[in-house]
Amino acid sequence: MPSADSEDDLRDGSVDERSAGPMMARRILGARLRALREQAGLDRAAAGRAIRASEAKIRRLEKGASAFKRRDVEDLLTLYDVTDPADRAVLLDLVDQANAPGWWREYADLVPPWLETYLGLEQSASVIRTWEVQFVPGLLQTPDYARAVITHGDSILRSDEIDRWVALRMRRQRILFPPNEVRLWAIVDEGALLRRIGGPAVMRGQLTHLLDMAELPNVTIQVLRLDGPQNPRALRPVTMLRAAADILPDVAYCENLCGARFFDNPADTVRFLDLLNWLSVHAASPRETPGILRAIIARLDAEQPAASQRRG
Repeated sequence: MPSADSEDDLRDGSVDERSAGPMMARRILGARLRALREQAGLDRAAAGRAIRASEAKIRRLEKGASAFKRRDVEDLLTLYDVTDPADRAVLLDLVDQANAPGWWREYADLVPPWLETYLGLEQSASVIRTWEVQFVPGLLQTPDYARAVITHGDSILRSDEIDRWVALRMRRQRILFPPNEVRLWAIVDEGALLRRIGGPAVMRGQLTHLLDMAELPNVTIQVLRLDGPQNPRALRPVTMLRAAADILPDVAYCENLCGARFFDNPADTVRFLDLLNWLSVHAASPRETPGILRAIIARLDAEQPAASQRRG
């Protein structure tokens, strides 16, 4: 039978489970089912037999990587000797939340499975640390800049699809504002700020937006200067997401040409964390960011009259 401490854990205040998003709920439920199974002294094979499933399915459920059936969770709770009605109600309520559609469901025809996973993690994060090499991070992009990035990378999209991709990116950014106010720590390569995505006017608007976003108390922006130290491990972008629930591990996210990879094993995530820490130490400090951005804007402004004179 679960101890008094574990019963308290079922109802702890580390996250408001009544309002947890589907990904958060799925990961919390999986983590707690694993803890209950281990406390009961059972292996995954025994748990699988109880719900007529494979050991692999139990592993996916415990990682929050698979949908939950209410009957399966009820049977597992019985197997793990969770008999208190209040404890069972908390976990069964998480089943409903875990299976609820996320706000991104309206973009289901656009969003591949790996991106749906990322959106769920992003929506349920309390802290996001990101390193970007080529572009401004998506959470900090303006609509015009986002449109330029999307069309630059995929010229076969229809105009209505481009509009929806831009709308999706703007919708993601709500997590930075009340009532969410996720903590964002972004480190951007200076080359991404110098690259004229969309042309000078679009880039000027983007840089001005970064100045505004850097003033938010929950947003930190650093720039890795071109003439500063370089790291061969920093050739690709990476994002680390920390959930609001303490029982959940950090997740590292890396995009590639064909999709993305997710890492939640501490042996893996510590390497990404070390890289982000190295970048934060060697990038210009957050206090220097406004000056760097204003200098690039001034350079853009100075080039425009000269360009006009050449055309004249």
